[in-house]
Amino acid sequence: MVNYEFTNGTIVETYVDGDLQSKSNVILDFDFSKTSSEHELVSFGIDPNDGRSPILVAAETSQTVSVEFSEHGIYHLDVFVIDEMESRENLTIIVRIELNIEWNEDTTNEPTSLEIDSIPKNAGLYPSMIIIDSDVENPELIENVGGGREVEITWRLFDEAEDACLVRPTTVDEGEIANWKVHHRITNEIHDLRISYDSGQDYIDIDQSISILYEEVESPPNP
Repeated sequence: MVNYEFTNGTIVETYVDGDLQSKSNVILDFDFSKTSSEHELVSFGIDPNDGRSPILVAAETSQTVSVEFSEHGIYHLDVFVIDEMESRENLTIIVRIELNIEWNEDTTNEPTSLEIDSIPKNAGLYPSMIIIDSDVENPELIENVGGGREVEITWRLFDEAEDACLVRPTTVDEGEIANWKVHHRITNEIHDLRISYDSGQDYIDIDQSISILYEEVESPPNP
């Protein structure tokens, strides 16, 4: 008997001017305290099946196994207990881990390319969707006075063949924000999101949120 409140979570990566500033991984706890056996229990364990070694804890010291996830994907966890007779009982718990990228660039006319790696590192199911939500602001040159000009930009999403599979040009007036939100379902390759500064003299600010999402196939919670 294994209890768990959550079988999904979202990793959050924060970038400033193209550099990773922070990364918040997902940690899920699995409680074995209600597990019983006619023989003395020796250890509890979870194999993430992603290339890592199984996580083992001694039954006499802890009844909770925590698993940290640093990569998005659908995980089929092999959850097991071992008793003093070296007998092993297993069950499978499916976990869904998604990724959110928060991206910020201020005062630029040469935006940095944003890589979107939707390929799961555990060789599992591909994501169902990539959501791109991008804001480009052309701030007033002098606050409450203006004096700046419009800026022409183009969003492009490139695939691994360097083909622009999605393109959207726009003009951003001074003091205005242009938004591009798109749902992309080709998730079996790495993409690059690029914003080209086509014409203008003003600097722009960029705020983007990228979500890599999966079908909700995880095991239901068992609190």
